[in-house]
Amino acid sequence: HCNFKWTHARSRNYTSEFESCRLEPVSVEFGDYHPLKPITVTESKTKKMGRKGSTSSTSSSSSSSMMDPLSSVLDGTDPLSLFAATSDPVITAVNMVTTRKKRDKDDSLAVGSDFEPWSSKRGEILARYTTTEKLSIVSGKTSTPGSAVSEKVRTRLEELDDLEEGSQKELLNLTQQDYMNRIEDLNQSLKDAWASDQKVKALKIVIQCSKLLSDTTVIQFYPSKFVLITDILDTFGKTECNMLGSGFVFTDNFTPESVNDTAKETCLNWFFKIASIRELISRLYVEAAILKCNKFLSKTGISECLPRLTSMIRGIGDPLVAIYARAYLCRVGMEVAPHLKESLNKNVFDFLLTFKQIHGDTVQNQLVVQCVEIPLYLTLYSPAIDWILQCIAYRAPEVLLTEMMERCRKLGNNALLLNSVMSAFRAEFIAARSMDFIGMIKECDESGFPKHLLFRSLGLNLGLADPPECDRLQILNEAWKVITKLKNPQDYINCAEVWVEYTCRHFTKREVNTVLADVIKHMTPDRAFEDAYPQRPKAFMCKYFAIPPFCCLVEVCKCIMEAFINALTLEDEKRTLASLINGFIKMVSFGRDFEQQLSFYVEARSMFCNLEPVLVQLIHSVNQLAMETRKVMKGNHSRKTAAFVRACVAFCFITIPSLTSIFARLNLYLNSGQVALANQCLSQADAFFKAAVSLVPEVPKMINIDGKMRPSEPFLLEFLCNFFSTLLIVPDHPEQGVLFLVRGLLNVIQDYTWEDNSDDKVRIYSNVLHLLSAMTQETYIYHIDKVDSNDTLYGGDSKFLAEINKLCETVIAQILEHLKILGQEETLKRQSQLALYFFNSILAHGDLRNNKLNQLSVNLWNLAQKHGFADTKTMVKTLDYIKRQSKQPEMSHFIELALRLPLQSRT
Repeated sequence: HCNFKWTHARSRNYTSEFESCRLEPVSVEFGDYHPLKPITVTESKTKKMGRKGSTSSTSSSSSSSMMDPLSSVLDGTDPLSLFAATSDPVITAVNMVTTRKKRDKDDSLAVGSDFEPWSSKRGEILARYTTTEKLSIVSGKTSTPGSAVSEKVRTRLEELDDLEEGSQKELLNLTQQDYMNRIEDLNQSLKDAWASDQKVKALKIVIQCSKLLSDTTVIQFYPSKFVLITDILDTFGKTECNMLGSGFVFTDNFTPESVNDTAKETCLNWFFKIASIRELISRLYVEAAILKCNKFLSKTGISECLPRLTSMIRGIGDPLVAIYARAYLCRVGMEVAPHLKESLNKNVFDFLLTFKQIHGDTVQNQLVVQCVEIPLYLTLYSPAIDWILQCIAYRAPEVLLTEMMERCRKLGNNALLLNSVMSAFRAEFIAARSMDFIGMIKECDESGFPKHLLFRSLGLNLGLADPPECDRLQILNEAWKVITKLKNPQDYINCAEVWVEYTCRHFTKREVNTVLADVIKHMTPDRAFEDAYPQRPKAFMCKYFAIPPFCCLVEVCKCIMEAFINALTLEDEKRTLASLINGFIKMVSFGRDFEQQLSFYVEARSMFCNLEPVLVQLIHSVNQLAMETRKVMKGNHSRKTAAFVRACVAFCFITIPSLTSIFARLNLYLNSGQVALANQCLSQADAFFKAAVSLVPEVPKMINIDGKMRPSEPFLLEFLCNFFSTLLIVPDHPEQGVLFLVRGLLNVIQDYTWEDNSDDKVRIYSNVLHLLSAMTQETYIYHIDKVDSNDTLYGGDSKFLAEINKLCETVIAQILEHLKILGQEETLKRQSQLALYFFNSILAHGDLRNNKLNQLSVNLWNLAQKHGFADTKTMVKTLDYIKRQSKQPEMSHFIELALRLPLQSRT
């Protein structure tokens, strides 16, 4: 069975095969079809003539005016259809003007995607404001569904009296987690109450929860408490609005007149109930939660209600409680009426008028009792002030910033407020007034809010917008005077990282070197950089080093990198650092100065020789550099560029052996050989491929993948298949003999010790036959530009084809021998699978007009189903394919083949 010669490989016409695989083009008459055209729906109407019998009449009509179900929510046709809906240019122009006006109106009134929502701040607040002190919560008795009936007969005031006074108990000594769990229970109880139509119970829960916002006994937890409680208020407000608005859709055309009397009466009833709540804070929060429901009553309901609620907040004595109440009102206002900026602005100005309360005796006494320092206390205001200012600054004119700056000056340039102003307004506005802000920062009292945080906020704005060119150096000097005096390394690096970017953007190497030298000076003593890792390295080593002035700062980079790498010993830390350094390496660019780029890679290799992932990245980077050189030269290397790419190739050849991962070495040998071949470095390519062949025997049976030991054969099979694809176009060396690389690889595969229960060796041999079949073609399926492959070198020479035949005989003999070994009872299923696999290889690549090859294929087909392990589904599809192919003129011999391939049932 070893006499089958691969001179009978199927002759391939790759061009015609490609053409036959393309999709068939279909001509479409203009106007017959357009993807943006409105959908046409056919409406079928059926009339039943009576109960008896089955007679019916059906009429159908087609109408382009019928809308598909998804379009029913749109005003008219879908937006894309506007382009194809009409051919009348006048109507089209009118539609475009209307659409533009509507869009402009929306832009001025609505909140766009550029507005950061409250939901994005929620998690940060909960994580930042925590406590270990014990908390308390007032809990109401759980009422049963039956009790709701008796409650309905009470008067409104009696109900609320019961809610506020008679049915509460206080839970003491709760941990923070217990408190949060209890709040979540209340939120779920609220939803359950709505679901069971217990509206009074729902209101009771909301009143109880809102009362908690007047309690500041554990003051450092207050911002988180506010987040948790307002989640419940949001649930109540949305549920109430959805209940009242069932059957209505809030559109631009919605009016209170379209609301029926029952819904209006219900809505008014809710507002009357809420107005009867005795405590100010509960009444304020609950009414704010259902602010949107005013739309059911009158067009001006919201615009009248917002100023009133804003004024109500003036009655709250605690400034912390008041500022968060204003924050919630702004939050609701931005959702339901973002155009009412005057009411939102009033919250800020009211807060500024009462700001001095923070330093009053009442607050100071409270802080003494709770042992809270004033700097910590002031940070509790930040989420609320930041949110309020974000709301009023959204799409606000520049004049509002000027007004806010003036008010800050009148308050003595309060640092807390100034920081929130810089965080809220557009970066362009802040950058244009950088020197003004620096002057205000210098005059701030640092006891309550540190100045370096203000400079950090200013620096963040300057990272988004450029200040006036004449001020840039003075801005840097003023900022760095403060930053360099910081003693705490964490405070220092938090602020310095922002200003390093500013320095890189606007200054030369001299200024950047000065700044980085200061960074090293601060972060090296006592290994302070370890505390900054891993929070800061990404920003410090990747983002900033990509800026052009940094490209020549190799010495500075070396100092920073060595400082970090010397601190690390654990493998996971090394992996993290290697990933960071790789990001840095990929971002360094010397433009067209390829020689300087290569010098940088050489120096980086010496610096990071103990970090294998970095070495791998350097090899890839150098290979990419060689290919970029080829691209610039359009494949026509000069003497200088040819020498340069050979230097790149040498870099890779020298570096790869230092890697410990064997598959990293194999793949990089292959990849680097391909790069060398593409750059016409033929002898260097041969050296890479020989190294890969000689390395295959060293592949262990098991390899470590992400900390787990895995069999290596699947990875070896994948590598060898890729290798075969490359070997097709590698020209033979004139002194090495015909197909010397293929022969060497086959010898290695033969000698490799494969697993007893594995058939990968046969699958590899089948792929070798695919390669040898491709090598017999007159013209190969692909080539490398300016590299002559063996189809050109040999030109179909008979001696060359004879050598291929000898290799094929050897390979086929090995496959058949393996199939024979699998004839034992316990391996019959594997034999069946491999027989079918080999059959398909012959079918695809062999010329089955040859009688011996034809007979071999029939024998393999029969062997695949001999012992009842046939993959019947696959064999049916294969036979169908053979029959379809037999209809082609050049494949007519498949007709006889199909007749010789029986399908046996599995019995």
